[in-house]
Amino acid sequence: MSQGVDRAMRVLELLAREPAQLGEVAADLGVHKSTALRLLQTLEAGGFARRRDGGWTVGLRLIGLAQQALDSLDVRTVARPHLAALGRDCGHTIHLAQLVDDDLVYVDKIEARGQVRMYSRIGRTAPLHASGVGKVVLAYSPEPRLTRLVDGGELRAYTPGTICDPAALRAELATVAEQGWAADDGEFEPLITCVAAPVRQADWSVTAAVSVTAPTVVATLADLRRLLPRLRATTRQISHDLGWSAP
Repeated sequence: MSQGVDRAMRVLELLAREPAQLGEVAADLGVHKSTALRLLQTLEAGGFARRRDGGWTVGLRLIGLAQQALDSLDVRTVARPHLAALGRDCGHTIHLAQLVDDDLVYVDKIEARGQVRMYSRIGRTAPLHASGVGKVVLAYSPEPRLTRLVDGGELRAYTPGTICDPAALRAELATVAEQGWAADDGEFEPLITCVAAPVRQADWSVTAAVSVTAPTVVATLADLRRLLPRLRATTRQISHDLGWSAP
């Protein structure tokens, strides 16, 4: 990868996280401000960056391209009306996450009614070992993927409840596969809990999952488990619309 392309990608990643001043961009790249300014001006000319409040943020063209990329994911288009209905019924935050290469990406989200907004955002990744949607996708993964991501991956500890031991995680995944759903009880974010269920493709593979998530002050894990029949009915309908047929 050329140095210019690498720098441009780093700038876009920085601006996607939060708006930045010229000096912050230069410091992140390790270059002089004049070099950073030329790069930002080039990105601005292409619509990938824009000036805002004396600093810089992502451009509208980049936002449009990201939206087109998300819309190209068939599962998101198929799932959207079902997610909206689930959100109306339960009132909690609904996530749809899909495996893209080895990353699990939030591709859609229905915000909860009257609750504090979650850390999650469309386009952000979810940890495979420390989220309900991630554990569901891992539980139904072929062995080569499990070996690569569980045995050979970094199982980072996000909270004291995160499962970081490969053997313990595999035991958890076996339980998830047997029962057909997963839970995250403060494993990624403290005081946040969720239940998740798999979305199947026509060939029975699982590369996506849906979760119902809430702060524990709003709903405990026991409360969310009572929503499992509705959640699983939703994921079965999405799977059916994707071509899956139950035995």
